[in-house]
Amino acid sequence: MPYRVDLAVRVEDALDELPEDGRREVLETIATVLVRREVWPAPGGWDAAVWFGRRSWVLFAAYLDGIDVLDFGWAG
Repeated sequence: MPYRVDLAVRVEDALDELPEDGRREVLETIATVLVRREVWPAPGGWDAAVWFGRRSWVLFAAYLDGIDVLDFGWAG
């Protein structure tokens, strides 16, 4: 089943400012969240969740068919 990922405008802008290894790690963290539906908060509500990568984190909300990435961080 294909899933959808929407990035908040500030997330898109911030990704452009990261070095290549930071951008890659954040995108890998987003991909991990996307395929692990069991970690998603209740779809369509006001709930959000945080998922941590090796040196990154992603704040996201869920919908029936995907996630909205609201914010992220990277410790480079």
